[in-house]
Amino acid sequence: MVETRTIDTPTHGRYLVRVPGGSGPWPMLVGFHGYRENAAIHLATLESIPGSERWLLVAVQGLHRFYTKGGDVAASWMTREDRELAIADNVAYIQRVVAAVRGEFRPSDGLVFAGFSQGTAMAFRAAAHIRCAAVVALGADVPPDVAARRPVTLPRVLYGRGQRDELYSADAHAQDLATLNRLAVPVESVTYDGAHEWTAEFLAAVGRTLRAIAAAA
Repeated sequence: MVETRTIDTPTHGRYLVRVPGGSGPWPMLVGFHGYRENAAIHLATLESIPGSERWLLVAVQGLHRFYTKGGDVAASWMTREDRELAIADNVAYIQRVVAAVRGEFRPSDGLVFAGFSQGTAMAFRAAAHIRCAAVVALGADVPPDVAARRPVTLPRVLYGRGQRDELYSADAHAQDLATLNRLAVPVESVTYDGAHEWTAEFLAAVGRTLRAIAAAA
């Protein structure tokens, strides 16, 4: 007979920080990459957002690293195996990252979480556990563990989907919008000409959101 056991063990996570020029405090944008990406890829995307040069950028890398076929190091956030434990590990990881960055850089109150593809769930989970001004979500679902939380404390959400995205359907996006509306979460939906990707149109929408938050911070 085979019995499964799990054990808690420490590990090291990796995150990249891009500090703006000039003096702070700056608002902070914390981003979570998609599957088979890494923090460096995601940081480059965050840097392409109009106006992001005035934000403290933090790109967090998933704890589970692996090699791509080309030999590059990539990461993922979790699988369905031991899912609840992985969620708890990831939430604690993000809380520690945010606390560390806040302790080092003393940013302003304008905190935003952004997630792409598999990282979208992490952006929602981060916002459900850490008070923030907004969530930028692109190309994936609201995770059920967040939708089921009571009370739900999500801030405003900018939710994007490419019209040709085969990994995140129009029906799934509509269901996610309905879920957020049911939870009384303010949401702006942006459907753009593109696939499962960041495009200039969506980056511009993110830039507008960041400007509004920075002005109110």
